[in-house]
Amino acid sequence: MSRAVCCGVALFLGSIAGAAAAAANPYPARPVRLVVPFAAGGPSDIIGRLIAQKLTDTLAQPVVVDNRGSAGGIVGFEIAARAVPDGYTLLLGGGSGLTQNPSLYLKLPYDGIRDFQPITQLTSGPNLLSVHPSVQAKTVQELINLARAKPGQINFASAGTGNRLSSELFRISAGIDIVNVPYKGTGQAITDLVGGQVQMMMINIIAALPQVKAGKLRGIAVTTSTRSTVLPETPTIAESGLPGFEVTSWHGFFAPAKTPALIVTRLNADTVKILNQPDVKALFVSQGLDPVGSTPEALGAYIRSETVKYAKLIKQVGIKPE
Repeated sequence: MSRAVCCGVALFLGSIAGAAAAAANPYPARPVRLVVPFAAGGPSDIIGRLIAQKLTDTLAQPVVVDNRGSAGGIVGFEIAARAVPDGYTLLLGGGSGLTQNPSLYLKLPYDGIRDFQPITQLTSGPNLLSVHPSVQAKTVQELINLARAKPGQINFASAGTGNRLSSELFRISAGIDIVNVPYKGTGQAITDLVGGQVQMMMINIIAALPQVKAGKLRGIAVTTSTRSTVLPETPTIAESGLPGFEVTSWHGFFAPAKTPALIVTRLNADTVKILNQPDVKALFVSQGLDPVGSTPEALGAYIRSETVKYAKLIKQVGIKPE
């Protein structure tokens, strides 16, 4: 028997052995860990626990949430990136940790593109461009015109770099001169906006709604490319004169890079089905989010494009990496 034939036979027998092993040990054969790189109680944790509960039923194995809160979520992302790619460590990741952190930190211990295998995008949610009622603008175009008439006189509140970037992108896209007023927390920023100390802010839509309904703030437009389920009558910034404008708060489902394709395919199919369940949709809407359910390829492409977008924006704004 020739060497080539021997090699072929060996490969064939090896594939049979691998298939037999997979059949004997179907995935998952033991509990699965879901790393959530944020503290318990926040939107990411709420979403992670719901997905974990649903997957526990689907996979017939416990899916256990492992909260690893830290600045920028870095600790949790690193843990997931370094985990064995066998499907037993998964990640619920927010967009900023994958697409903004690479430009905000000099020595990031993970690569948002190289180190993770996308499974599916779970959610998409907007910020609401909100202004104090004293601001003489009810539309995006009126706000732009007002800012152009009063350069440097409109202040926008920001709570954290990610939140600031929403308003900075608006400033650059509209070609206006508005001034950033940074805050340590969202609560104080909203309080000062309601009090008129600052004039505008991009606010998580759920956090903004009570103030808008009470007439203490005016919601002008949402930052996503499509209208929000929560405020369907409110236009997007993109349709209000700034085509292509998009800032989205989103969550994605990931595995470590090199996780077997069969596992990724199964997790994608199972999770997309979960996202279509009425109770899941209802919980997402309560958080100001819409369910997505993309392919792994679509999520990967989205992350690459968003990483490029924020690298350019962060450089334009002049934010120095830490």
